[in-house]
Amino acid sequence: MLKTPTTIFLGLATSFTFLLISPPPPKSFYHSLYISTSLSDNTSISHHLHTLTRRPHVAGSEANAEAAAYVLSIFTSSNIKSHIASYEVSLTYPSSRSLTLIPPPPETPTTFNLRQEIYDGDPYADVADEVQPTFHAYAKSGTVSGLVVYVNYGRIVDYLTLKEMGVNISGTIVLARYGEIYRGNIVKNAYEEGAIGALLYTDRKDYGGGGGDTRWFPDEKWMPPSGVQVGTVYNGIGDPTTPGWASTGDCERLSEEEVEKGGDVPLIPSLPISGADGETILRSVGGDVAHEDWQGSIDAPTYRVGPGPGIINLSYTGNQIIGTIQNVIGIIEGAEEPDRFVILGNHRDAWTFGAVDPNSGTAALLEVAERLGKLQKKGWKPRRTIVLCNWDAEEYGLVGSTEWVEENREMLASRAVAYLNVDCGVAGPVFHASATPQLDELLKRATQQVQDPENSSQTIYDSWVDSSNSPPIGRLGDGGSDFAAFVQHVGIPAAAMFFGGGYPVYHSMYDDFVWMEKFGDPMFHRHVAVGSVWGLVALWLADEEFLPFNYLSYAKELQKSTKDLKDEISETDISLNPLFKSIDELRKAATTMNNQRKVIIESKGWASMWNKDHLKVRELNDRLMMAERAFTDQDGLFGRSWYKHLIYGPSKHDDYGSKTFPGIDDAIEKAKNLNTADSWHAVQHEVWRVSRAVKHASLVLNGELT
Repeated sequence: MLKTPTTIFLGLATSFTFLLISPPPPKSFYHSLYISTSLSDNTSISHHLHTLTRRPHVAGSEANAEAAAYVLSIFTSSNIKSHIASYEVSLTYPSSRSLTLIPPPPETPTTFNLRQEIYDGDPYADVADEVQPTFHAYAKSGTVSGLVVYVNYGRIVDYLTLKEMGVNISGTIVLARYGEIYRGNIVKNAYEEGAIGALLYTDRKDYGGGGGDTRWFPDEKWMPPSGVQVGTVYNGIGDPTTPGWASTGDCERLSEEEVEKGGDVPLIPSLPISGADGETILRSVGGDVAHEDWQGSIDAPTYRVGPGPGIINLSYTGNQIIGTIQNVIGIIEGAEEPDRFVILGNHRDAWTFGAVDPNSGTAALLEVAERLGKLQKKGWKPRRTIVLCNWDAEEYGLVGSTEWVEENREMLASRAVAYLNVDCGVAGPVFHASATPQLDELLKRATQQVQDPENSSQTIYDSWVDSSNSPPIGRLGDGGSDFAAFVQHVGIPAAAMFFGGGYPVYHSMYDDFVWMEKFGDPMFHRHVAVGSVWGLVALWLADEEFLPFNYLSYAKELQKSTKDLKDEISETDISLNPLFKSIDELRKAATTMNNQRKVIIESKGWASMWNKDHLKVRELNDRLMMAERAFTDQDGLFGRSWYKHLIYGPSKHDDYGSKTFPGIDDAIEKAKNLNTADSWHAVQHEVWRVSRAVKHASLVLNGELT
């Protein structure tokens, strides 16, 4: 039929009327649906965790490759385009170990079996032999013999205490208990104090419930006497043989000697041992009685510092290989801004079964994937691209995520909106979160929408806020998980979240599904809740027209941190005026940005389509996205150049410790030791460096050339 102007007009009118009658659901409809009980499934999460933790799956193992295939299958079945990104990286495994204690006569020597024991009814007894022998990844191979010195947690302050007591560490083997600082720093501190070997044990006071009549797993949550916390002692990030570039195929690699010269791998042998073995060794140590806060549980022997008279013979041989690791990457392409990435990440590899660390987070990631798949079936399409990442070899030193970030650095630097990390998703009750400050308000908003798994009459936010009615949000300066490369190397806004925090069976063979089902999350409601908060934050970042960043929060946080710094250096001539001034400029730029956003929103309408307001929105969002990059410096921290972020970074003496203004902190520590004019001048220089970075962020937010 020939279409006349009248029929064309009637057709257009009918179509327009239909759109008025049945418009597509707003994004907020899908966001509410995402956190509804109709889409969440604690039974499915429980199944995922049970499947992922059937066998030990250390990085580079066949079992871990099978776990990767499982993650890939869930992504794919959720209508998420997925692939494997493989890397060839340096990994180490134990080849041989021995540990013998030679006590003073007439006692006889003790050779430790260095085994974690299965228990009656252990459902994983048939695969217990697949657990790697207890070891430290990247530990130095060697055989040493020496008197024992007890060094508490092996911190710098502990060695200062020992010096005051007149204890000489040189030539000894130190015995340190886990806790307080990262194990790699414990070994490094021991080496720098002159020790020839290090033993790290799990004290009952910290992990065993305090001793006395306390029972342990499987009856209670505590670490059994034979339990051992294994882990890496590498002080760097990423593959040690490819610092700063990706470990792809036949790439350039450093030799073993070059890696050692880099200073990030240990130069003395070390072993992790059980609490029971640690106490046996402590009984052979004489010398002065250790301070009260160095003592153990109520029924432990009296801890003395030594040296000796007990002598330790320690031997360790590691096997270093170039092995294949597999990151699983799933992509839901954005409908309007496909070149803007909202990235969610969790690692998969575990030292043993990994029910808490990391597969509670992996199970939550699969729950997020399934919910997003269900939203897609109902018609939802994200505005921006969502990328789901399941990392490998995190336990060795954030290897999988770091290699991926290094390979995709330029793409991420120009296109990544934010990175959202969940590692140990659930270890018990109580919600925790850390973030770069512009995401603070977004985290609060999300937790106000999600039901508290402990109390259905309130939200997570209600239980999260402290006595000041403000939730305690941490900062992402430490090297504790896969956010590190995103924040500290590239400068991408990021957040991390979890329930529970530390737990007694950390990195031991008792971190299994039974422990989770009994003590971590019996009903798996916490898993559902962390998946809800995680996905909701991702949806808002992916779908909201204006990126929900608040840089006024950033300025406020920097102001507070600078005031704390002022108190620390109040007796010096260091001027913080440049930093205060640049922070004030950031506050003004953030205010201007907020006003510009308000003007665009108020001008919305038919006319704005012709005024190209969508281009203004895009340009404003780009400024919000790129401002975090301005806090990085291409030269990085002095002596730690991989770390580019000048606002947040790890403590020099504790990779688990987050520092604000890490470069200034390093310089202050050095100046206090040297107390020279040049050393204090270096502190002032670092203040200027940070000031310039903050000013650059202000310029990015303003979006105008000077």
